[in-house]
Amino acid sequence: MLSKRVRQLAPSTTLAITAKAKELREQGEDIIGLGAGEPDFNTPDFIIEAAFEAAKAGDTKYTPSGGTVALKDAIIEKTNRDLGLTYERNEVMVASGAKHALSTLFQAILDPGEEVIVPAPYWVSYPEQIKLSDGVPVIVETTEETNFKLTRQLLESAITGKTKALILNSPSNPTGMVYTEEELRMVAEVAKANDILVISDEIYEKLLYGNATHISIATLPDMRDRTIIINGVSKSHAMTGWRIGYAVGPKQIIGAMTNLASHSTSNPTSIAQAASVAAYAAGDEPVEAMRKVFEERLERIYVRLVEVPGLTCLKPEGAFYLFPNATKAAELSGYPSVDEWCTAVLDEAKVALIPGSGFGAPNYVRLSYATNPERVLEALDRIEAFIKRKSSEIKKG
Repeated sequence: MLSKRVRQLAPSTTLAITAKAKELREQGEDIIGLGAGEPDFNTPDFIIEAAFEAAKAGDTKYTPSGGTVALKDAIIEKTNRDLGLTYERNEVMVASGAKHALSTLFQAILDPGEEVIVPAPYWVSYPEQIKLSDGVPVIVETTEETNFKLTRQLLESAITGKTKALILNSPSNPTGMVYTEEELRMVAEVAKANDILVISDEIYEKLLYGNATHISIATLPDMRDRTIIINGVSKSHAMTGWRIGYAVGPKQIIGAMTNLASHSTSNPTSIAQAASVAAYAAGDEPVEAMRKVFEERLERIYVRLVEVPGLTCLKPEGAFYLFPNATKAAELSGYPSVDEWCTAVLDEAKVALIPGSGFGAPNYVRLSYATNPERVLEALDRIEAFIKRKSSEIKKG
């Protein structure tokens, strides 16, 4: 009864952990969940007020399917301010979240069998969205030695006659790594030489730490019209539930995406669009306050994380995740795989981790610090005690 496209979707590797954590909480267990993919801040009051005022003013009707003029103009101004790039309204499409922008884009550009290069570790929905659009995700495994980023050799070896696009996520979910200008120039050279589109997912652009800086590949020579930027207010303004994302890029692609959206969602929520106008009009000050809190948490939690036996971790430069290698931790605890180790950590230490297998990196786990830092530190204490206890039991025989 189900379609082939739905049957081919991979089941969520986090589903079992999430369901088990919920079951244990309902039984009264003190479960610490480290899977949060959203800021633990409420949306700023001035943004909520803008939505309230828009609703009272009657801004509750259909809008153009590609977004209101006011929000398109706010996105154009924001993109020019941040990146120095100028776009026209017909090069901007507002979507019901960045995820919707991505899925619409894949449907707009892919014919059956065309390939999209997806560097791993990747955000879990990239491969599945590509499959749903009759495309083929070509997974390219990166390593800690390259800071989980593409090299020229890795990228060129993945290109075939069917390659249509490459997706970049910088800062990255789940690794927190950020591409440098030199690295992006290499990617741009390869993309231009092989006539490949670049999909630049920049949803975490405002959450950067240390000396990291955000550079969009669209700003490099001859890349503006070869790049589709995906972004939105979810992570930068703690607006995940408002569901406003956007795409900017070549007008032919944006026009096709807009036409497609008109037959699916009709339009993004009207009052959420008004709220997003207010968010972008305020500049970076509200964003910076939240970014500083995340950076302070990172400094505290990272130091503690690398003290845990069996866990090693590159220090992230952006987003709000840690992505440690847990292979040794699983081995010390007596488990043959990190997925099984995560299940045991939940059962016995009462800590819910996200297995890296869902991100194309089965030796890793993702921990979010977009939550109470004291609880994260407590979770790490529990994990360390679990590893030591299990290791001791193994030695005793």
